[in-house]
Amino acid sequence: MELYSLTLTQAREKLARGEITSVELTEAVLDRIGRVEDRVRAYLYLDRDGALARAEEADLLRREGRAGELLGIPLSVKDVLCTSTMPTTCGSRMLENFIPPYDATVISRLNDAGAVILGKVAMDEFAMGSTSENCAFQVPVNPWKQGYVSGGSSGGSAAAVAADECFASLGSDTGGSIRQPASLCGIVGMKPTYGRVSRYGLVAFASSLDQVGPLTRDVADCALMMNVIAGHDHRDSTSINRGVPDYTDALQDGLQGIRVGVPAEYFGEGLDPDVEKAVRRGIDMLREAGAEIVEVSLPHTSYCVAVYYIIAPAEASSNLARYDGVRYGFRDHDADTLIDMYRATRSRGFGDEVKRRILIGTYALSAGYYDAYYKKASRVRTLITGDFSDAFAKCDLLASPVCPTPAWKIGEKSDDPLALYLSDILTISANLAGIPAISVPCGFSSDGLPIGMQMQAAHFNEEVLLRAAHNLEQRAGVVGRKPDLS
Repeated sequence: MELYSLTLTQAREKLARGEITSVELTEAVLDRIGRVEDRVRAYLYLDRDGALARAEEADLLRREGRAGELLGIPLSVKDVLCTSTMPTTCGSRMLENFIPPYDATVISRLNDAGAVILGKVAMDEFAMGSTSENCAFQVPVNPWKQGYVSGGSSGGSAAAVAADECFASLGSDTGGSIRQPASLCGIVGMKPTYGRVSRYGLVAFASSLDQVGPLTRDVADCALMMNVIAGHDHRDSTSINRGVPDYTDALQDGLQGIRVGVPAEYFGEGLDPDVEKAVRRGIDMLREAGAEIVEVSLPHTSYCVAVYYIIAPAEASSNLARYDGVRYGFRDHDADTLIDMYRATRSRGFGDEVKRRILIGTYALSAGYYDAYYKKASRVRTLITGDFSDAFAKCDLLASPVCPTPAWKIGEKSDDPLALYLSDILTISANLAGIPAISVPCGFSSDGLPIGMQMQAAHFNEEVLLRAAHNLEQRAGVVGRKPDLS
């Protein structure tokens, strides 16, 4: 087996036993990137020299008897997380070549754990999109099929992990932006409970919805990444001061005593037959592992998309007001007046989707419309959260599809924003409710494209998700299958 194709857990064990060095591991991954990146297009910035220097440092620390959870492991991070030694562009011309003066908390935790950060990967501009086609610089490609989307907004993270261009990646999830690309690319992706992982240094899209999480090759790797990034951070006012368990302890065989709810609303009109078949088979595997399957209802599901596309754009319009061409980032130098400079800077610096959401959000927050739109959406959000509370009184977790369809062709839905918005219909609710959710590969379509199953649990119940995900993974026989990039 090639070094770059190991799981994070396997690579970690080989490093600990002295069978390989971090430099060898990093060189293998960099060589892999050199061979396939022209077809995957995941990396916006690759720090080859810096990565090798960090790998050398990791090997030195290991020889001195020091260790970290991720010592010497090459990773990538979504370009929405602040890095003081690399550009942070958020996939936007507005922040082209911007280097932050500080690291995001999760970046600091990766560094403290000894990780080798290879570079920054592509994403939809300011995390607004479902395909990563809104990236201002390049569009990542699904490694399983050329010309197909890798999902979004963490499409670069998912593509890089699936293509063996890193051992794991960090993404962000505002309405499904970790889980959906993980499903489309055949890997594991977790959105933790809101407040479980620090958002300090995560460039904000919608502050009440955003959450950082891992994308990995298998469930064990996901648990290891969660061990590193989870925990309280006093610099994030939404961070919860709560102890962090060892998530790897959750990877137990058998689901006896676990009740799995199947929401009828998630298996309705528009669901691809291949997706339904694969997910139903995945639910049967949970039953085989000892879980009890029960039917549940989430009656306000049909309102989720409408609620999300009022709340998220409203928060985005507020968060993105800071990009005015005055303090940092892109600035239009041709304008004669301050107002013209503001207008030209934002018109030229932002892409179409970002401008569309700013306009929607500003309208929803404007005088005379706030009560009719944002306030009403917030009230319905409370009802959606209540649906989950009622469901979790009857079961321990929910099982459903992640995305209504497998991956589609790049450009296929570019002219239909509503169709793209509806592709998030099964993932948005977890962000609105602030609950944890995970995508685990459960099968393939008739065209050979990966399909993931989503599981959701009550707040801070990541452990039950990881346990169920581990048992599904053991039975599905999907993990270890690789896209052909030869």
